[in-house]
Amino acid sequence: MNATNTLFVLVSAALVMLMTPALGLFYGGMVQKKNVLGTIMHSFIILAVVSLEWVFWGYSLSFGPDIHGIIGGLSHLGLSGVGLAPNPHYGGTIPALAFMIFQCMFAVITPALITGAFAERIKFSAFLLFAILWATFVYNPLAHWVWGAGGWIHKLGALDFAGGTVIHISSGASALAAVLVIGKRRGYGKTRYIPHNLPMTITGAALLWFGWFGFNAGSALACDGLAVNAFITTHIAASTAALTWILVEWRHGGKPTTLGAASGAVAGLVAITPAAGFVGPLAAVAIGGVAGIICYYGVMVKSRFGYDDALDVVGIHGLGGIWGALATGLFASRLINPGGADGLFHGNPGLLVVQVVSVIAAIVFAFGMTVIILKVVDGLVGLRVTDEEEEMGLDITLHSETGYTF
Repeated sequence: MNATNTLFVLVSAALVMLMTPALGLFYGGMVQKKNVLGTIMHSFIILAVVSLEWVFWGYSLSFGPDIHGIIGGLSHLGLSGVGLAPNPHYGGTIPALAFMIFQCMFAVITPALITGAFAERIKFSAFLLFAILWATFVYNPLAHWVWGAGGWIHKLGALDFAGGTVIHISSGASALAAVLVIGKRRGYGKTRYIPHNLPMTITGAALLWFGWFGFNAGSALACDGLAVNAFITTHIAASTAALTWILVEWRHGGKPTTLGAASGAVAGLVAITPAAGFVGPLAAVAIGGVAGIICYYGVMVKSRFGYDDALDVVGIHGLGGIWGALATGLFASRLINPGGADGLFHGNPGLLVVQVVSVIAAIVFAFGMTVIILKVVDGLVGLRVTDEEEEMGLDITLHSETGYTF
């Protein structure tokens, strides 16, 4: 066991933990003021809900002994057998418990990302049930497929350094399924939904950017050069995407906005996530720059398709994650990470093919399973609040609180 690596992973886990309440601020500032607490509550309480799911069975399903490449076994239920001894398959120089808690924070934030799609209209009871079922039947299998020893996508040779497929593509595809099943907000298409507190959103974005260093650099699972590379590429991609987004927005809409800068930064962070440990700084510039453009137009076109993705989960996390996974197949280099693979631009078109397969598999699986889960939740407790509750706001009707008292 290496004490330095252990400390590094624990600090990284703490940074990733911060990202989920930061996401609550990012989302909370974008909704109407009557729904700010309900929106933040989604990201805050999911820390508790998914952490317990992870301890009791989620970790075992994700990283337990492989069953036919599809799911982990049940030998680690309740963290049985997960102790201070390192696991050679998962960060071999740190305690298995350190790896477990680091991965727990990944499991926590992923369903929290989806909440931005159905913000301002879902029952709290439905949200809690959905979070547990989604973590169990979507996140856990996907984590095993991509990162688990024996997972079929892992054996295929697909690269996902810190969660482009497992986290962002899955949440984006699930967000699209959610808005199609749950439906539009009351008055959508007639009412202008204007962010009520952009300073809150900017603060959330800044904290996400800060926490993302733990997200990506921590995925090296060691305090080494690979972690340094992931740290640098993460920052460069976010910077490039933030600038690219506001330049495109400035040209297209006439003015650069703070919301655009925040959204662009997040888009760049999403896109670099699968590639952070496999590409160099100049590739990070390209990945972030394209992400800023793709995600901007992805957000702009949602009204043409008529789906109400309230806080642009599909446009930013879905499209950004897809681009990041494909870009890994283009720019990955074994000079950066000898344990990875060369991409198309380094003479290996096969990696791009594998990345395409992993993207399609994640989209189909996450979308289909999310539809099934939502139908089950709707049958058990109902998905939507009433029209009256939606009109009054979820803070008062679901939580008996208000975000602001004047």
